Amino acid sequence: MYDVVGIEMPCIDLNLNMDEFPKVAQGNRINQYSWQGGGKVASGSVACARLGAKCAIMGCVGDDIFGRFIVGDFQRHGIDTSGMMVREGSTTSLSCVLSDLESGNRTFVFAPGTAPRFKFEELDLNLIQSAKYLFISNGGEETVKAVDAAREAGVQVFIDADSYSEDIIELIPKIDIFVASEYFYKRMYGNEDFEKNCREVMAKGPRIVIFTMGPKGCIGVSEEGFFNIPTFLELPVVDTVGAGDVFHGGFLAGLISGRSVAESARFANAVSSIKCTRIGGRAGIPDLKTVERFLEDGFIDYTEIDERVKHYERGLDNV
Repeated sequence: MYDVVGIEMPCIDLNLNMDEFPKVAQGNRINQYSWQGGGKVASGSVACARLGAKCAIMGCVGDDIFGRFIVGDFQRHGIDTSGMMVREGSTTSLSCVLSDLESGNRTFVFAPGTAPRFKFEELDLNLIQSAKYLFISNGGEETVKAVDAAREAGVQVFIDADSYSEDIIELIPKIDIFVASEYFYKRMYGNEDFEKNCREVMAKGPRIVIFTMGPKGCIGVSEEGFFNIPTFLELPVVDTVGAGDVFHGGFLAGLISGRSVAESARFANAVSSIKCTRIGGRAGIPDLKTVERFLEDGFIDYTEIDERVKHYERGLDNV
């Protein structure tokens, strides 16, 4: 049995970090660059696996160098890729992610790949139905079929609702754990009556509802009650790309390890905050021992993390 099985169309990220974004028609020096795998469920699953959960991933990539990099990176983090499909003659999505230290923001430009999305009939139902949690990030006909198959087997459905869509709204009654972004919250509600609004979503079906609120932390509600948990602002921010993705993986890992919902949210805040001290969505993801030490006394052992930073700097040499 797997703890988490995710469904994703992953991409590769070329992360570029600089002091400030260049003005139009001007250039600027890059402080760091890094090739890393990307995608909401993809990076969330990597975080979950690094924190001790048994994970598998399904989806599609092209048969190009980017696709090989992505599959190899999943395997490097201990994720089962038997459900990944490599589309012959197709390309994999590329995102160039620019982050700057001046604003703490990031900007994306991307080239969509030509690899066709998965069809429900191509998914390994045995893999889905062997999991404790099915991890998704969008709606649509094929995803709904996968969700229904999971629910029939008693598998809980967890969604990373980052980008607002009507497909996700329609899917809420079938979701067990609904974790959405601040952007999603603002599209749904025009006020800060957090507890009332979280309970309103919970009444539609999910047993846990959380909204991540960027540097302000997260808010949420479950049968344990309402909580509002701040993040760890004392840590220096290098790059926020993937912060939400890593939070989701950290939260799932917290639940799997037996933590309460509020404890899992605080744990996920710590995982995400540590990630943000290094470039890209994956290089800074800590392991369980590192997070537990940080929560105990505020110390972060970067030995293994910085080895991974160097690994990703070598980029496509890792294929």
